[in-house]
Amino acid sequence: MSCQSDVSCRAGCGACCIAPSIASPLPGMPRGKPAGVPCAQLLPDMRCAVFGRPERPAFCGGLRPSAEMCGDSRDAALHWLTQLEVATAPASARGA
Repeated sequence: MSCQSDVSCRAGCGACCIAPSIASPLPGMPRGKPAGVPCAQLLPDMRCAVFGRPERPAFCGGLRPSAEMCGDSRDAALHWLTQLEVATAPASARGA
C-alpha cells in the first residue's frame, strides 16, 4: 500500500489488499487475485510483504490512499473499494 498522498494508510486496514481483483500474476497468486480475497502477500498486521519491491504488481503501486477511498474506517474503505470493483467489473463478471 503506497502512502504518498494527503491521506496516510490506516494501520491494520489492508482493505486495498482484499477488496479489488488483480488480473496480473503476483507472488503466491500466479493467476491473479479474485476480488474479496486477501492477497497472498498481506501480512498478519495488514501490511504488504512486497511493498517497494519489483515483484509488487503495478496495480498496487497505482492505488493511493485518499479520503474518498479510505473513508473514516476500515469497513468504509472495504465498502467503497468493493463498490468500485463491482462498477468496473467486465459485464460478463456482473452477469450481464
